[in-house]
Amino acid sequence: MKTTDPKPGNSSNRSQGSVLEYIGLERINGPLLVVQGVKGAGFDEQVEIVVPDGHPRHGRVLSISDEFAVIEVFEGTSGLNQTSTRIRFLGRPFEIVVSREEVLGRVFDGLGQPLDGGPIPSKGERRDVNGFPINPVARAYPEEFIQTGISAIDGMNTLVRGQKLPIFSGSGLAHNELAAQIVRQARLLADDEGFAVIFAAMGVRHDEAEGFRQSFEESGVLKNVAMFLNLADDPAVERLITPRVALTAAEHLAFDEGMHVLVILTDMTNYCEALREVATSKGEVPSRKGYPGYLYSDLASIYERAGRLQGRAGSVTQIPILTMPDDDITHPIPDLTGYITEGQIVLDRSLAGKSVYPPINVLPSLSRLMSDGIGAGRTREDHQNITNQLYAAYSRAREAQRLASIVGEEDISATDKLYLRFAKEFEQRFLGQSREENRSISETLDLAWKLVMLLPEQELSRLRPVDIDKYGRKESGGDGQGFSEKERD
Repeated sequence: MKTTDPKPGNSSNRSQGSVLEYIGLERINGPLLVVQGVKGAGFDEQVEIVVPDGHPRHGRVLSISDEFAVIEVFEGTSGLNQTSTRIRFLGRPFEIVVSREEVLGRVFDGLGQPLDGGPIPSKGERRDVNGFPINPVARAYPEEFIQTGISAIDGMNTLVRGQKLPIFSGSGLAHNELAAQIVRQARLLADDEGFAVIFAAMGVRHDEAEGFRQSFEESGVLKNVAMFLNLADDPAVERLITPRVALTAAEHLAFDEGMHVLVILTDMTNYCEALREVATSKGEVPSRKGYPGYLYSDLASIYERAGRLQGRAGSVTQIPILTMPDDDITHPIPDLTGYITEGQIVLDRSLAGKSVYPPINVLPSLSRLMSDGIGAGRTREDHQNITNQLYAAYSRAREAQRLASIVGEEDISATDKLYLRFAKEFEQRFLGQSREENRSISETLDLAWKLVMLLPEQELSRLRPVDIDKYGRKESGGDGQGFSEKERD
């Protein structure tokens, strides 16, 4: 293999930024290139592939040995010539230029290249996209409430600034609509604090990507959003870099600019499929369901970049969205994600079948940091207790539904019939809301009180009598019926 070295340093003590150039490939294996006899290159080093048509492709070193270097090509390997392709090792990791002025309000591809016709960011600082998980010692504990305007999240699975709260969905469910609604509506209760959204989509269709862009533009939030789009017909290997590019931009906005950044990553299942494809091409021994054994640590390298830093004003909050294959919550992707993150929001196919949007099943859903972000001074002093009562009542109502399906609704007790009514109202009024409806936390909590007041007061064991007097009787109009006659109609 012929090699050239435009700069000195074709050895193990090669200087930072020096370029090595090689001509010819040992072999092409799917999205991977194998180059023989590379000396002085490093793991994760950025690579430029020069092809005869003059349009360079980008890649990075996946593994390096005394004999071979394995390179993953983000734009794919189709059309590459094994004998004439030039490989340039750039002597640095994959980097992007980050700048608040040149990132927000923009649309980029999965590698950080503009898709909106604007210029390539050039005035900011160059950052390694791989980043680092936040040191636990340097973390500040998440405690501040983020309002999404969606009752099932704000009321029962509260999102806290600096948290990692994934959404577990299924194929065909409304996770894209939910993601877009969260981007449009998410806000801090203190309006004077800087807030931005980084939206990274992996493997989405063209119509979905355009739908996201139009939704953000029409609602006026695009000026505070940066979009990174890897489309379905883009090379799958590009998906491995997309969330890292997005998180690098988010970390700059958060920890350098002092902003509070919400990062939405959809769909992490497509990311994991790309990771499996690359691992298979490398000939690695597969683990569960064919995924590589390092899937857990790879996902952790993404999720653990969320949080708050002591002494820094900003924060990074993550909502990864993933579709569970066959709606299986024990599948390796949701299973490992659940171990790394602080809870989950689960979308349910049976609720979607009842035309409930968003179809969030609150019983398997959980926000482990919720209790630290709600209460007096953050949301309202009754928030925790009314949430506990909703959970208890809906769980009892599901039991009444199962009993009624066996013995018939006519043969269950009068109390169980009230729970059946509660379940119907809870799903249609509390879980269900329109795609444009943006409820404040006060509206969500007031609605929760109306629902629990459908039940006899002796059933409200999770509530304090003082709160029932203050909130329950006000919301029920003093008659204990929960909804006014007009609302019941």
